Amino acid sequence: MPRPTGRVLTLLELLQSGGTRTVAELADRLGVEGRTVRRYVSQLIDLDVPVESVRGRYGGYRLAPGYRLPPLMFSDDEALAVVLGLVAGRRAGLTTTERTASETASAKIRRVLPKHIARRLDTLLEALAFTEQPGEFGEFDTPDAGVLLTIADAVRHHRPVSIRYTDRDSRRSERTLHAYGIVAHAGRWYVTGRDARIGEDRTFRLDRIADARTLPGSFEAPVGPDPEQRVLSGFATAEYRHEVTLRIHGTVEQIRAHLPASVANLKEHESAAGEDRATERWLRVELRAERLDWLPPVLASLDRPFVIERPDELRGLVIALADRLRSYAAGPGREEPVS
Repeated sequence: MPRPTGRVLTLLELLQSGGTRTVAELADRLGVEGRTVRRYVSQLIDLDVPVESVRGRYGGYRLAPGYRLPPLMFSDDEALAVVLGLVAGRRAGLTTTERTASETASAKIRRVLPKHIARRLDTLLEALAFTEQPGEFGEFDTPDAGVLLTIADAVRHHRPVSIRYTDRDSRRSERTLHAYGIVAHAGRWYVTGRDARIGEDRTFRLDRIADARTLPGSFEAPVGPDPEQRVLSGFATAEYRHEVTLRIHGTVEQIRAHLPASVANLKEHESAAGEDRATERWLRVELRAERLDWLPPVLASLDRPFVIERPDELRGLVIALADRLRSYAAGPGREEPVS
């Protein structure tokens, strides 16, 4: 429960937002009785904050016009949200200001943070990685700040952490995780690491973790792909309804422009010794998908020769798309040319 000092500061923030606030409204927002609100108002007045009492049916309290706001005051969660938002927005390319403005704003805020908050924020930034796929505006998850900071500390000090997790099928479980890193990908936050119970690497969405608690002991960080690569590989190999194998003739860049690492695994199918990576060649593409209807348009947009190895259902969908495109090209009332 918030301490009285915290409630007084919250009261000040509510009054700073403008307008007249009734005693009933303030009491409800603060979770206290009306007489307690009046006591908090008296404390603000004792601090030379000009709170005015407004009489009448719609009366209450407001700040005197022209009152100059005091310096910004952040709680731990607010400081984390502001600085992390600036960093994430800059890395994801979502800020509308110049890069320098974002960096200097972040630096100014961090300089005035209490030491314990600054240390926890630095720990989080060390554990955080970003993929190349940003999220769209309005599509960002909001993981619990306490969970985020606890897992970041576990990543930095290689300590196991107990988490309570709810998967996409609403099944709940408690797991012991050896966390390798925190990754921001496509508007969501993930933690990747080894699930100690099953002895396999797993990726978890942070907004689905209800609680995180550091456990005694430590673990050795693995040698291998970076956390962001582990997350992307995990998406490409996740269990879905369909397993798709293709061979596509083109460059890695041409294929990755339509089938990124988070969607498909790419392997060389044929290559001559010493062949330039930019040279067009046959590449094997493997992916898993819950539905296949999105793949034919993607393959058409590639405009590269391809072979469908499996499944047969995809071959039928591609033929159906080709037939539709041919009929559209012929136009209404026109017969298609006989080949």
